[in-house]
Amino acid sequence: MKELSPEKRALLAGVLSLLVIVAWSYFFAPKPKPQPPATSPAATQPAPQPGTQPGPPAPAQVKAAPPASRQAKAAAEEKTIVVENGLYRVELSNRGAVVRSWVLKKYTDDNKPPKPLDLVHAETAPKFGWPFSLALDDSALEQQINAALFEVTPSSGPLDAPAEVRFEWSDARTSVSKRLKFAPGSYVVHIETSVTVDGQPRAHNLAWRGGFGDPTVYLAAEQVQAFFSAVAKFTAVPNKELGVPDQPAQRQRRASNADFGGIQDLYFAAAFVPEKPGTLTLTDWRLERDVVIEGKPAKQPLAEVAVGSSEAAGPLALRVFVGPKDLDILKAQNPPLGQLVDFGWMEFIAAPLFYFLRWIYGYVPNYGWAIIILTVAINMVLFPLKLKSWRSMQKMQRVAHEVKSIQERYKKYGMRDPRKQQMNQEIMELYKRHGINPVGGCLPMLLQMPIWFGLYRMLTVTIELRHAPWIWWIRDLSVKDPYYILPVLMGLTMYAMQKMTPMTATDPAQQKMLTFMPLMFGGMFVIFPVSSGLVLYILSSNLVGIAQQWYLNKYAPAELKPGHGKKKPQNT
Repeated sequence: MKELSPEKRALLAGVLSLLVIVAWSYFFAPKPKPQPPATSPAATQPAPQPGTQPGPPAPAQVKAAPPASRQAKAAAEEKTIVVENGLYRVELSNRGAVVRSWVLKKYTDDNKPPKPLDLVHAETAPKFGWPFSLALDDSALEQQINAALFEVTPSSGPLDAPAEVRFEWSDARTSVSKRLKFAPGSYVVHIETSVTVDGQPRAHNLAWRGGFGDPTVYLAAEQVQAFFSAVAKFTAVPNKELGVPDQPAQRQRRASNADFGGIQDLYFAAAFVPEKPGTLTLTDWRLERDVVIEGKPAKQPLAEVAVGSSEAAGPLALRVFVGPKDLDILKAQNPPLGQLVDFGWMEFIAAPLFYFLRWIYGYVPNYGWAIIILTVAINMVLFPLKLKSWRSMQKMQRVAHEVKSIQERYKKYGMRDPRKQQMNQEIMELYKRHGINPVGGCLPMLLQMPIWFGLYRMLTVTIELRHAPWIWWIRDLSVKDPYYILPVLMGLTMYAMQKMTPMTATDPAQQKMLTFMPLMFGGMFVIFPVSSGLVLYILSSNLVGIAQQWYLNKYAPAELKPGHGKKKPQNT
């Protein structure tokens, strides 16, 4: 057999080696395991629950960073952040990114002893919701967001204004953010909110829930109102009218395209102003809670409001004023919020009286004494009219016997008898001969009544009179006298002035009624108490009136109009 060359031997060895490797791989090598299909991290990891921190994905599965809207974000525990300036102290919670406390440093409540005023009701808010929570059409989503643990930046406090607090939360499908900016020396807070679901903006509202104002005031819950201003018209919605009629717990859209809106009590307000004018919507509703009043179970109303944007769904940007209804502070806002101080239909009298009273207070820093000075000034201005009225009453008193004689001649006729009209004509002719104006004696009282109504409204709604003391037992001129001393003194001085004033009535029953009317008036103020500031004004006015009446009785006797004789009585 011919021997193979070295080259052929090398080639044959290579072919045999390749055949051995192929055969071994086919019969003896292990079968490869099937590879799993490629998946995204979001599909392989379960969605985190609110309040839990998601774990990192497996390294082999991470191909690329997912979009931000699909990235879960939540805090591991609840925490609070305190922000304050010289006017307020606000406590925020990352559970729902809400307000837990809003204390106004310059005001106190009606507790005994008084405490710093917290506009958030700590007793009702845990059950009914907190201020700055969100309101959405989807109730399940709303509850999820308001119960979620937001990541908060900065993570600790307290913070002094200027300060910014940011809240963020996401469950890898829904993302929510809130950003609050606090400024020094201002009651205004800037807030921006956004809600997206699957990357798409979702319409939402910012709510003030759980009660508002001073809960220690008598009938405080009934005083709370929703309000809004749209098309240059201000509207306040009383507590009893909130929500859908007959279904107060159902939310009702109250206003669209408003300039501002919110919630208020008698002296404080939370007003929401959109950054873009005329785009605010306001929704309101009313809940009820079980209370015990004077040992009996009762229902107490709870006003709720929420504000949003009338434009397409997207971020919400607002300026929020939370503070006192101080007229100067309110008018300095943009837009002005002075309409929140409601002087009512007597504003043309109440507003000037307020500014005059405050001007006096600048020189006499006690509103009780300022009211007394205001009373003296008003009575001196009205004295010429009172003098004219006094003259008229004196003249009427001097001809009273003639009036009575005419009435006696016609008393046998009924009220429907035409001859009664003749009696009235004779009396008017008698007054005319003596130059008497029969209604002249009522003029000062008619002028005083609007002042009383205007002063009553002014003392009720202006925060300057809230908790303003006078002397001794009068510690708050905006509420009733706790011991009813002022109403009793008012009735007695009114009775004394009545006794000093000429009696023009000729009928004994009418005279008796006029005599005791001052005492009845004072008793009414005891049964239906009004602010002690108003009673102090009437009491002061009575004292000034007594002094003026004494002067008139002593130095200003009236004379009948000369040159006119008595008309001979007609036979009937």
